[in-house]
Amino acid sequence: MRLTKYGHSCVRIEHDGGVVVIDPGVFSEPEALDGADAVLITHEHPDHVNVPALAERHADRPFPVYGPASLASSLDGLAAELKPVEAGAEFVAAGVPIRAYGGRHAVIHPDLPVVDNLAYLVDDRVYHPGDSLVVPEDVRVDTLLLPIHAPWTKFSESLDFLRAVAPRRAYALHDGLLNDNGLAVLNRNFASLSDTDYRRLEPGTRVDA
Repeated sequence: MRLTKYGHSCVRIEHDGGVVVIDPGVFSEPEALDGADAVLITHEHPDHVNVPALAERHADRPFPVYGPASLASSLDGLAAELKPVEAGAEFVAAGVPIRAYGGRHAVIHPDLPVVDNLAYLVDDRVYHPGDSLVVPEDVRVDTLLLPIHAPWTKFSESLDFLRAVAPRRAYALHDGLLNDNGLAVLNRNFASLSDTDYRRLEPGTRVDA
């Protein structure tokens, strides 16, 4: 399995000839979708789903879109392509086994609505939580994609999430709103305060997963 990290929360996973892309949002590079066989969306916020880019790539090379049923209202002309997923579901996307967890977005503020959010475990190895800190209690995660900065979390919460999941390694996720100063502080502290092999990958970096 090969994982490519793109901007913010987007990752591309290649496995046994299949290509799965998770959360290609407006802060990520459109080329992440090139050759996609399936797209998984955690929730409807635009930093996780760039609908125009998705529609353009889909017109060139159709692919199924998986995500919460509530996502349909945000997909415009692609709503018919949505394969609704619920927390607890197990399915296969582009030949890759997927398990869904969670169900709800973390609270940003009581005055803002809480939308549906799914976390995805890919091939029982790679865990993408979307905008949540839901710990998958029934499996040992090998590679965690760790949200390191967001309006809905703070450093201590993300660190506790990392410790609770206790993966073999973790790669930074949800980092598109940070400058170099913030990245340096967070990267240093996540690395020093956990027992996990933590790294931040520059967009476009490919690693074996």
